[in-house]
Amino acid sequence: MTDSGEKSVQSDRIPDAIVDREQWICWRIKDRNGKATKVPIVPGTGEYASATDPKTWRPFDEALEYLEDGDAAGIGFVFTEDDPFVGIDLDDCRDPETGSPSTDAREIIVELDSFTEVSPSGTGYHVIVRGSLPGDRSRRGSVEMYETARFFTVTGDHVDATPARVRERSASLEAVYNEYIAETESSAEPGQQTLDADHDSAGDVNTGTSSQQPTLEDEELLEKARSASNGEKFDRLWRGSTTGYESQSEADMALCCLLAFWTGGDAARVDRLFRQSGLIRGKWDDVHYSDGSTYGEKTVERAIANTDDVYDPSSEKPSGEKVGHRESRDVSTSSTEQTVGGTDGARAAYLAEKNQLLSERMTDLEAVLEQKDDRIERLEQENRALRERLEVSEERLERFNQQPAIDTDSDTTSGDGRGSVWNRAKRFVRDKNK
Repeated sequence: MTDSGEKSVQSDRIPDAIVDREQWICWRIKDRNGKATKVPIVPGTGEYASATDPKTWRPFDEALEYLEDGDAAGIGFVFTEDDPFVGIDLDDCRDPETGSPSTDAREIIVELDSFTEVSPSGTGYHVIVRGSLPGDRSRRGSVEMYETARFFTVTGDHVDATPARVRERSASLEAVYNEYIAETESSAEPGQQTLDADHDSAGDVNTGTSSQQPTLEDEELLEKARSASNGEKFDRLWRGSTTGYESQSEADMALCCLLAFWTGGDAARVDRLFRQSGLIRGKWDDVHYSDGSTYGEKTVERAIANTDDVYDPSSEKPSGEKVGHRESRDVSTSSTEQTVGGTDGARAAYLAEKNQLLSERMTDLEAVLEQKDDRIERLEQENRALRERLEVSEERLERFNQQPAIDTDSDTTSGDGRGSVWNRAKRFVRDKNK
């Protein structure tokens, strides 16, 4: 299957171990800021699905049926804490013309020795194993591993040289993790975009990149942030503390504003770093907006929009105190804190998000109310029709009861009145048909 929308899933080659679980969604391609993104949808309804909401998942057959008959480009499997599976996503490592894997991809696939398929784009692989991740990191470079709150597109385009079933590979998984994920990201280029069009999360953060590109490696960048005048606040947020904030959403925004400053407004790098912080949670990849955008995407986008200045690595005396937040015209605050990650910008963005969610909820409720009003009107019409029929039947019954008890019709042959009743019934039928 390709990202062009061609619907082709080799369902008979997908392992029963995941087919038998009701953790399936469909997906379609949606353009976000000029980038093709896979958006999860609910099989049967086409509404946005979430990798953290089981109510939006369906059995495999329903997902496959909607792929064939509905507006979907493919199907996907959701990884959860309740299943024993881990998905390994290898991007940009397969030649679509020759089918040859890169050296690293070949070594990983051979080491894991479990069900492996070609990704929808034809340029990568998905490996599914039984086991658990040995650490907190989930990706580095083009290698990603997920065991919960994520979905993988599934093609069934099985790599013949690999097992046809999902195997228990805990030891091998740990070995691959330690070599390709657990190491520091110092070897990655600053601002490197590790999320590509074949990434299978609920949505890719790609809200634009500032022209100022920092040259510091991630670890050095984080150390700079901790050493700044507001470094104590950065460190608290980085460790996952929400002290001083009314909600975690405001804390999320504050940390993203800090990261936006230090990364030069690089949306992809803000997202990558935030996922390593103590604030990361399943909500980050939930679809929260009518355009299919996730909570994390909008948070990063608004953080960058509310950051007026960014760190310049060429400056002799970098400081985290220069940058403030654009004041919201709709939200007032008594806070005088104007350093990066200030309460005013975070509060304004949080309220804007809340208003957006309430607006969408109101729209949904109005649509439901309209449907109920239509239903009530139809029921009232049916009720009126039934009452009219009842009145007519009562009138006919009354006329029937008023027929004479004595009948001289020639069909009256018994003295017990049965002939009289019979003729009265016949006259009632004749009257009804007049």
